[in-house]
This record gives sequence, C-alpha cells and structure tokens, in this order.
Amino acid sequence: MRKNKPVIPGRGLTAGITITMLSLLILIPLASILAYSFQLSWAEFWDILLRDNVVQAFRTSILCSLIAAVINSVFGLILAWILVRYEFPGKRLMDAMIELPFALPTAVAGITLSKMYSTQGVLGGLLEKVGIRVSYTKIGLTIALIFIGIPFVVRALQPVLEKLPDSYEEAASMLGANRIYTFRRVILPELTPALLTGFGLALARGIGEYGSVIYISGNSEKQGTQVVSYVIMQKLNSGNADYEGAAAIALVLLIISFLLLFVINMIQLAAGRRAA
Repeated sequence: MRKNKPVIPGRGLTAGITITMLSLLILIPLASILAYSFQLSWAEFWDILLRDNVVQAFRTSILCSLIAAVINSVFGLILAWILVRYEFPGKRLMDAMIELPFALPTAVAGITLSKMYSTQGVLGGLLEKVGIRVSYTKIGLTIALIFIGIPFVVRALQPVLEKLPDSYEEAASMLGANRIYTFRRVILPELTPALLTGFGLALARGIGEYGSVIYISGNSEKQGTQVVSYVIMQKLNSGNADYEGAAAIALVLLIISFLLLFVINMIQLAAGRRAA
C-alpha cells in the first residue's frame, strides 16, 4: 500500500531548521540566564533577591499587574461582548483599535501616557484639580499596564463568545431566569476558561513590562514605583555591569512567567476536555 506523501517535503530539513531557529531565538538566550545565575552561590543569589529595592520592585510589579489584570478582565469582557453581540457604526474600527497596544511600540505608548496624565496633560490636569496625581505614581503605572494588557482578554474571549449558541440564553429565559441569573449561571461558566486565560496572559505581560511603564512610573525607589524590569536595566547599565545580579532577577521573572503559562495551559486543557 502506497503511503501518502507529506504536503511539505523535506521533513528532516524543515525539522532541523525549526529546531535551529528555536534554539537561537529562545533556548540559548534562556540558557544564558541560567548560566549567569549559576555563577552565584545560594547565599549571593538570595542576597540579591532580598535587597530592599528588589523586593519592593517585585511587590510593585506584581501588585500593579494584578490590579490591571483584574480591571482588564472586567472591561475586556464588556468590550468582547459588545464587539460580538452588537452591530453599530464604527464596529470594525473599534475592533481594529483593540490591536493597537500590540502594534504600537511600548516606548511610544509610555511617552504618550506620561504626557497625557502629567499635570500639564489633558487628563492629568483635570485629575490634579480633584487631588488625584497619576504620572509618576502607582496609579499611572497601573494605567499603563491596563493599556498593554486589555487586548489579551478581549482576544481570548471573542472566539468563545462567537461560538456560544444563543439557544442557551433562550432556554434560560423560557425557564424564567432573569438576565443577571442567566449571565451568572449560564454564560459566565462557559467564558471562565477563556477569561482566566486572558487574565493570566495580561498578568504575565504586565509583570515583565518595561517600555510602556518606564516613563509614567517615575522609577522612584522612595515612592515605590520601580518595577522589576527597571532594576534589571539598572544593573546592566551601571558602571560595572552586574550581569550575574541581573540574570538572577531575570531568572525569577522567568520562573513566574513559566508558572503562569503552565497554569494557562492547564486551564485550556481542562476547557478542551470539557468541550469534548
């Protein structure tokens, strides 16, 4: 019996190219982080991580990213619902603008947000009058993380909403359920895996973000607005570059990101089994 030939010829060649590119772009850079980190003893490793500025930076990055991810989950769900369930003028433009934080250079986003929310900016000036300062505070840092994280939630929810049959809502309505009950007990359980996926991706992106937060945060250790990525950059840009210290902090970020992605994959796997 004749075997079907693969559509793409040269399986060995294509596999080799794929593995080579994967190694050059991902595996080798990650291995270099491990190599530099392993040059430190356990005492030196923990001494770097437990320094006040490093602990404060991790606390700031994780807390602000967590708040931003929660806000993105709420408003991302609303945006995805509107884009899927309603027709209105400018819908395609609005849908395209969701991708803007992906396409826009993060440094440009950071400069724009910093100017907009400064005391001389349009929004910052108005908020300053009511006693709310945004630029160079954790509030501004959180706003920047909301900006770069909301597409993850919207794009994770849209395919699920598009495939969600209207018959679920119709059946619940015929059985006497009101809209709140229908959303809470019928729709939300179907959206929960995708919502958690978007939440996790936004959180992971926020913890390691640099370009969009570097300008609006102020990077003040005293005010607690330094983020982890800035501390790493400080170590690399110092007169005597501390590659080992930067790699140690980057290793912790790598572990956090890996754990988040692992949880996301487990959620997606569980959702796939449920759908099957």
